[in-house]
Amino acid sequence: MAEISKAQPFPFEFPPDKTAVIMIDMQRDFMEPGGFGETLGNDVDLLRAIIPGARLLLDTARAKGIPVIHTRECHKADLSDCPPAKRERGEPTLRIGDDGPMGRVLIQGEPGVEIIDELKALPGETVIDKPGKGAFYATPLGSVLQKLGTTHLLFGGVTTEVCVQTTMREANDRGFTCLLVEDATESYFPEFKAVTLDMVRAQGAIVGWTATAKDVADALGS
Repeated sequence: MAEISKAQPFPFEFPPDKTAVIMIDMQRDFMEPGGFGETLGNDVDLLRAIIPGARLLLDTARAKGIPVIHTRECHKADLSDCPPAKRERGEPTLRIGDDGPMGRVLIQGEPGVEIIDELKALPGETVIDKPGKGAFYATPLGSVLQKLGTTHLLFGGVTTEVCVQTTMREANDRGFTCLLVEDATESYFPEFKAVTLDMVRAQGAIVGWTATAKDVADALGS
């Protein structure tokens, strides 16, 4: 059993052989200039600042044989899995399915859907395409984790308050013990990230714990 003594709200114990890392939606459309995130009026540099922390988390997991699962938010080309309410919401300059600088926005197989080069999946790592915010909805994630015998999850990805928090709450409801890696997750709105971290670890880790990527690496002896 490994322990992250500096985790909040109190030390986090986890069995490395029953733990997996889930890296949420580190996609070009959210992380790079010209992508969907920027069309919504956001500063993507805020998200890119977590690349070192996310990379440390991935490197640590890989070195210790901990499975890494990547997710990508995207939809079928005919938009049959994209509710109109999702596509029509807000006032972006481009909407889901529109042609953009990285191909059709958030459509499977398009360049913008791909994970950024700095954090791309290695051969053999699981990549799950998801049509919703949470990674369990309409995906095989639950069965993947069951086959692995996973009980504990370490989360990174974007954005903290939307897809990451949604997936973490879904995991919590399914009985997984969860930790959010603080410097491997980010929001376009720093105040939203701060509040989400507080919500996650409130009331005795009601949703889970938080710690840094270095804390995880130290706990695993990396």
